[in-house]
Amino acid sequence: MTPETAAAYSLLNAQAVRDRAHRMLEIGLDDKLPNFRVDLGRLDAAADLVLSVIKKNFPTLDVPFHSRWRHFVEHGEDRYKFLIEHFSHFPDLMARARSDFDLAIVSVLLDAGAGPQWRYRDPIIGHESGRSEGLALASINMFSCGAFSLQRGTDDDFSPQWRADAYVLANLDANWLGSGFQVTDQNPLPGFEGRAELLHSLGRLVAQRPEIFALHDTPRPGGFFDHLVAKAGGNVIPAPLILSELLLQFGPIWPSRLTLGGVPLGDCWRHPSLTMAGATSGIVPLHKLSQWLAYSLIEPLQWAGFTVTDIDGLTGLAEYRNGGLFVDTGVLALRDSAEAMREHDVASPLVVEWRALTVALLDRLAEALRRRLDMDAITLPLAKVLEGGTWSAGRQIAREKRADGAPPIKVISDGTVF
Repeated sequence: MTPETAAAYSLLNAQAVRDRAHRMLEIGLDDKLPNFRVDLGRLDAAADLVLSVIKKNFPTLDVPFHSRWRHFVEHGEDRYKFLIEHFSHFPDLMARARSDFDLAIVSVLLDAGAGPQWRYRDPIIGHESGRSEGLALASINMFSCGAFSLQRGTDDDFSPQWRADAYVLANLDANWLGSGFQVTDQNPLPGFEGRAELLHSLGRLVAQRPEIFALHDTPRPGGFFDHLVAKAGGNVIPAPLILSELLLQFGPIWPSRLTLGGVPLGDCWRHPSLTMAGATSGIVPLHKLSQWLAYSLIEPLQWAGFTVTDIDGLTGLAEYRNGGLFVDTGVLALRDSAEAMREHDVASPLVVEWRALTVALLDRLAEALRRRLDMDAITLPLAKVLEGGTWSAGRQIAREKRADGAPPIKVISDGTVF
């Protein structure tokens, strides 16, 4: 392994995200960042808002993890629970876990922001949903109907078709996928082509890596469950291991951005202020979608009988709801207010700076919440802070400040970042 390759691998973990995000915050607290000022004096107001949202949504403080499974609950109905209880008969917990991994992986890769216009009308209950909830319902409806499977179930047992096969993903027709998500000229989904290509890349990768994805079945993303269990070597699986293995095994599916030593770095970006010694100087790892997926794989592992530890070893998510919370509460302020009116590329220093600051500030805010509630990182991990939490508070304050509920900073996304 070359020194550059080793340096690249050092960025593919949660600790690297946390360390560099806090370094960005240190630079911001010294008032040396080019795009944002940081006012920690406003953090208490942000914490107060988040605490009020937590108490409203979860008055007993029994907060679930922030994960894709929450978005399958819409208008009081848990679509996943209903389908799994009435139409699936898996032979064992391992078979169900592979299916749950298939669903989570495909659904998360399709969940990279929907914009304010796109809506999904659920054919089962007739309600319309937007954003993450609409994307979740569209994906689980397609999944349960066998849209990603080579197999077919029966009217009373969907479980054979509750899978995603590598061949189907690699050859998925983008127009057909668009039809499933009800995409039209009048109902556009930003970055849709990027999402379709991401599934194509996923299918090709899984088919080429049977030693990872086909240990106990034909190639499928859910085969990652078997790989992860084998890697852990027991019934205890640290959450950071989920992320590091996701980054190692799924890294090649992401569009070509930064590479180092021949290693694709995925959701890593350059920022001029983050200078340090070595080949990784100036590189900011964020890994938002991969961490979102790592959070979403915790519950399937638990349902299968495994213990997931060090959940707070993962970081907060560098996306526009969490980041918008800090801008809208005044913790972060643009040096040039006119930038709020412009659209920014996801690779721009302004967006990279914003996202990194978001990760570090989420740690600070979590500490403030724990003090208020007399809880610790075990009883109130970031996975619950996000769900309780910062994501909902970010959405709430966005709606209060802007009629369309859009984030305070406009980001041009290709559907593969957040």
